[in-house]
Amino acid sequence: MSGDKEEASSFGILRIYDDPEERRNKPESSDIFSQREPQAQSQWGGVYGTPQWALQGLDRSERQTGWLSEAEPGEAAEFSPSSLPGSKFGRRGPSPPPSEEVWSFLRAVPPVADEVVRQRTPRASWKVGKLCHGKKVYATAISSSTHHVYTCGHGYIKVWDESALHAWNKAPQAQLNFQDHQSCVLTCKLFPDEQRLITAGLSRTLTLWDLAPTPRIRAQLASTGPMCYSVAISSNAQICLASFKGFVEIWDLRNQILIRKHEVPEYGSRCVDIAGNKFWTGGEDTNLYSWDLRSYQKLQQHSLHHEILSITHDPSEEWILVGLRTSDVIILHTHRKEKFKAVIQKYIHHHNLKFASCGSYFVTTMDESIHCLAAPSLQRLFQVEESTEILCCDVSSDNQYLVTGSKNSATVYQLLY
Repeated sequence: MSGDKEEASSFGILRIYDDPEERRNKPESSDIFSQREPQAQSQWGGVYGTPQWALQGLDRSERQTGWLSEAEPGEAAEFSPSSLPGSKFGRRGPSPPPSEEVWSFLRAVPPVADEVVRQRTPRASWKVGKLCHGKKVYATAISSSTHHVYTCGHGYIKVWDESALHAWNKAPQAQLNFQDHQSCVLTCKLFPDEQRLITAGLSRTLTLWDLAPTPRIRAQLASTGPMCYSVAISSNAQICLASFKGFVEIWDLRNQILIRKHEVPEYGSRCVDIAGNKFWTGGEDTNLYSWDLRSYQKLQQHSLHHEILSITHDPSEEWILVGLRTSDVIILHTHRKEKFKAVIQKYIHHHNLKFASCGSYFVTTMDESIHCLAAPSLQRLFQVEESTEILCCDVSSDNQYLVTGSKNSATVYQLLY
């Protein structure tokens, strides 16, 4: 399957909707489950064919009904009366009911709260603060452990503590000036433990920062290209990918050594992301490429017909989301041949995607617009319009805050549940 090329026309078409009633009344032919390919029989990682993410929105009784009603024929027979022991030959059937001691124990077990069973999704956002960076904010990150925000751009990084998140003109806690004032951070990523940050951009270095107790440079990795467009970190924090024009650098973060300078199509390297043992690249040439992180062979090539502006993955690392110049969102499974397109068809300059750590929703910013969408239903949870183009965004891992970066400041939103 090495290098298999697939056309965008083979993608199932999805529709973003605003009202749950609108989804119930939607024709069956337009639903995500009826658009799947023949070989894709369990969308979004389901239990007995039910989407795993969709189960998070059901209460316990609905879950039990769904599991039984959607079981495979063989599995359904396993629970049918005729399959119970002794039913065919007149022998004694099911075991007797539990004893009074067992019932007493079961009654003593407290019920599981609905908020534990369900994965919450925000119903709205509240603009609570503005961080005056002073120049364009090309990259931003928010740490949930301390609720510190890092705004990055030309010449410096500013650090904002939690008190600044609920203010409109508060000074930053710190300003980290670059030695070369011409340097500019275009991309940044928090490590999974949120104790470190990596930044890159218009500089021939990737900079690793220790964030606690106060931010300081841990290491500077000498890169081989003048401009880094995007960085990605593996879930175990051992591998970092940095994309440049025509190649991707693969770094061993533990030993701080360059493993490989991997060549990719010259105009297919604006974005990079890593999920499991694969990584993904895309850019102006409109193709999405997947690569094996062990053999470095190209696995697949998807022709999307429009420029790729962003790539991200869900927390399970099973699904890849791709943001296009047309504002459409491509959704692909990392292993199975399941692929969809959420069609919006509005030409934009900037398109950012960020998945929430809980996996129940993601945020997409398109120029001045913010859309928060439930996964996998694609219900629009809320929409916000800003006055200037949004260049970057991040969601705190505790799912409490959304931060967007724009012309000369960052805006902080508290997510309401």
